[in-house]
Amino acid sequence: MKAGFFVAGTDTGVGKTAFSAALLRSFAAAGLRTAGMKPVAAGCRDGRNHDVEALIAASSAGIDRGLVCPYLFEPPIAPHIAAREAGVRIDLAVIERAFAALSAHCDAIVVEGVGGFRVPLNERDDAAGLAKRLGLPVILVVGLRLGCLNHALLTAAAIEAEGLKLAGWVANRIDPGMARAEENIQALRERLRAPLIADIPFGAASGYPVALERLWPGRGLP
Repeated sequence: MKAGFFVAGTDTGVGKTAFSAALLRSFAAAGLRTAGMKPVAAGCRDGRNHDVEALIAASSAGIDRGLVCPYLFEPPIAPHIAAREAGVRIDLAVIERAFAALSAHCDAIVVEGVGGFRVPLNERDDAAGLAKRLGLPVILVVGLRLGCLNHALLTAAAIEAEGLKLAGWVANRIDPGMARAEENIQALRERLRAPLIADIPFGAASGYPVALERLWPGRGLP
């Protein structure tokens, strides 16, 4: 594996999946074999989860669906609660083995977190611990809406507290009516110790071309 990233969000519903799919397509356009991974997903219909399906569709390598999402639960609720109701315990070692299996066949892998960065996965572990266990640099998707400054800065601090690298952040304009959006982006530029790698217009996240050189400098990529 040449490149791997963990995509975290300031909250649920901020566009992590759409950005992850766009990042996978950008890596594929650069000639890399790619795989997306959503280790834990809650909310499915007929055994399929929208986020998982989007990542599979954006991946260029033929991959085992069970490796993409080792833990899939039906109700759209907090994953540790969904797991408990299903009589399952989310085990980070299982996820790590699936990640290793995917990595062996891909050049670039994008792992999407679940909910926000501190969402519990079991009685002890959370999504932050998963990112740390996999040892991946983190990309933070900031959903631009009222309150995003606090959420972004707290999440960045949590990433740093785990000893992880914040490789870059994304401004995703999920609220087209947000007042002073430019000023909010500037405030984060001044405070986050990582580059802004994408400023995504409303509704454009899944097809947005990611400037890989900002994220992965010195690799001769577009």
